[in-house]
Amino acid sequence: MVYLTVEKGLAPNTLESYSRDLQDFRAYFCDQAITALATIRAPVILGYLIHLRNRGLSSKSRARHLVTLRGFFRFLHQEKMIPVDPVALIAMPKSGLHLPGILSVPEIHALLSAPDRSRPVGLRDAAMLELLYAAGLRVSELIHLDVMDVNRDAGFVRVFGKGGKERVVPIGRPALKIMERYIREARPLLLKGLTSEVLFVGRRGRPLTRQGFWKLLKKHTTRAGIRHSVSPHTLRHSFASHLLEGGADLRVVQVMLGHVDIATTQIYTHVSTERLKTIHRQYHPRS
Repeated sequence: MVYLTVEKGLAPNTLESYSRDLQDFRAYFCDQAITALATIRAPVILGYLIHLRNRGLSSKSRARHLVTLRGFFRFLHQEKMIPVDPVALIAMPKSGLHLPGILSVPEIHALLSAPDRSRPVGLRDAAMLELLYAAGLRVSELIHLDVMDVNRDAGFVRVFGKGGKERVVPIGRPALKIMERYIREARPLLLKGLTSEVLFVGRRGRPLTRQGFWKLLKKHTTRAGIRHSVSPHTLRHSFASHLLEGGADLRVVQVMLGHVDIATTQIYTHVSTERLKTIHRQYHPRS
């Protein structure tokens, strides 16, 4: 506080607010069994922000907490008291901090189990939901996948994201297994004799639309007993959050998501596809 008083010249009320924020954060990381500030990394900060949201704090209040932590860890890093600034990669939106809703792991399991896999349409829906969560895809990326984009032998899906930027994302065994069944059993029945390169098709063999996916997601959300609002992006953010909470490196998760806005929008270091696959298998709950 001497640094903030003398060097920064902050007012007493501001100092008191910073002190409360830091005491709150200290209580959080002690609960997480973290014993040294030097070991804290970005996932801990993101977990703390989610913790604040779950406590009912407004986006403005969460943004203030983030400002406090940013100044605190920047100071520690400048003074060489910690090796890494864990807040450096976490972006502050101009309109305040916004954390998207996510599903818990039990809710994810309920949703992915909701489609009736004994029917062709249900098998297709199950494959779409599994792949959306397994790879953290945007709905636009999901519906534009071709059959050849899924490498079932290597366990990867090739995705063309915003601006046509290509990325390769590993997918786990549950998603691969249901994809195999869908392509082998359900897709030919839905095509009704037609030919198409598109992976996911509707009842008449035509590519599924965004609106069509929204409708099936709403139906299965209700069937799974999930009462709060769920969008395709909810599964994408759940994918990222569950990996981070499991201990995955923030940069690796961002590579999987393709320049995601969960922490930062700058260019990240290159990560090999084999490294991505290893990380995914280690941390994703359905790998």
